[in-house]
Amino acid sequence: MVEKDNLMKKIFILILVLIPFFSEAQTCNCSENFKFLVERIKNNYVGYKDKIKTSNQRQFDFFTDSLQNLAMRSNTIDCRDIYLKWLAFFEDGHMGISTFTAGNASSNEIRTFFLESEKKPLNELSFDKYLLKNKANLDGIEGYWNYANAYKIGIVKDSSKKDEFIGFIIKADSIYWMPQQVKFRIKKENGNYSVVYFGAIDHVKYTPSIIVNKDIIDFGNFGKWYKGKNIKNTPKAIAALIPDMSPTFRILDNETNLLVIPHFAIRYKNSVDSILAKNKTLLENSKHLIIDIRNNSGGLTGTFENIIPYIYTKPIYTYGDAILATADNIKDGYENDEPDLPESSKKEIMEVVKKLKKHVGELYHIYPADTLKFDYVLKNPQRISILMNRKTASASELFILKAEQSEKVTLFGENSAGAVDYVENVFVKMPCKYYSVFYPALRSDRVDSRPLNNIGIVPNVVIPGNVKDWVEFVRVYKTRN
Repeated sequence: MVEKDNLMKKIFILILVLIPFFSEAQTCNCSENFKFLVERIKNNYVGYKDKIKTSNQRQFDFFTDSLQNLAMRSNTIDCRDIYLKWLAFFEDGHMGISTFTAGNASSNEIRTFFLESEKKPLNELSFDKYLLKNKANLDGIEGYWNYANAYKIGIVKDSSKKDEFIGFIIKADSIYWMPQQVKFRIKKENGNYSVVYFGAIDHVKYTPSIIVNKDIIDFGNFGKWYKGKNIKNTPKAIAALIPDMSPTFRILDNETNLLVIPHFAIRYKNSVDSILAKNKTLLENSKHLIIDIRNNSGGLTGTFENIIPYIYTKPIYTYGDAILATADNIKDGYENDEPDLPESSKKEIMEVVKKLKKHVGELYHIYPADTLKFDYVLKNPQRISILMNRKTASASELFILKAEQSEKVTLFGENSAGAVDYVENVFVKMPCKYYSVFYPALRSDRVDSRPLNNIGIVPNVVIPGNVKDWVEFVRVYKTRN
């Protein structure tokens, strides 16, 4: 009897051990997660009915079915690309997949997850031999490169692709990135470089800007890499590598000031307000203000609210907005606590939640159209030039939509991103704990008369492609017109 009890106890323990394994295997089944994604978006994405019409329904269904079949025979790491490919059908910059959030996976799980990532079979010893053997014929970009204390990589010519180079890991954190894994691929054409860069945590593909100098590769918002096998990093040097997204202000000439705002995240609101307060007298006595929001991917509209008085010349109209008030969207999008938000904003959101719960299942017009009026128009700045590009998105485009109504404002650059029709993202964990999907729940009424999705806002003045210094182009533009 004792032996039987011990045997049953061992079986019970074995079952307890295996349950998490089988549960994980089931919840990370690529096909099941794809089904979850499809249903979640169909029922909760506010732009779904705008994007899927009778005219493209058959194409969409065929596309979805083909990816569902592909998901049935794919491993976990390939699933993400399948999910992203399906989401790309909607052409909405506010939709995507995030991988790994704090505490949702152990170090070993993360290593295993990326085990099948592309690799370059070189280590430090074999790479040294390659560099020595090919010393006379090396491209200037080949060699060792470092990013602070985070990465040490080698860049080597891709023997299978002309004018392409592979950046592979030599030393990293040994969790998200292991030796030999490919961190980025660089292509060189006619002396110009382009890059496919894999993100730090999720390995998602990005195509940032790239400037290659003799000993520095600048990936824009992804930081600067320095050439050398062994580089000593001081705290000051490390800080210099990390992109600073804080707003800046400087005087260009006796008439022109430059305000650069890389991001409208709420954490930069105090910095923006401080700059405006510190330079109030200067702004009110200078004729020309350049506001540079190139590459500004958005944030919250409250960050730019105190810039509006300097722009204002006449009432500013803002279209109303509607939220798809599903139970899922309310729970996952509006009842979550956002620690960076001020208490006043949290109270406003609580009121929004109360209203949404009274209209579950509806496309509820939560924000009516509004017209902003001031009792005064500031004499200066007399001209406001706004710099924008294809990476100016979301809240930055909302800023432009307000600013373009002013008689003071001229838009310079290129079309904005066109990621402003559907906003206010909802983040939800998928059955596989490694993944989260995000999508917007709010639709602008402007979509019915002026859709901007993937079109963007058109500038008043397109800056020619051969102009490298956009700020200088705008500064002197006024003297030519």
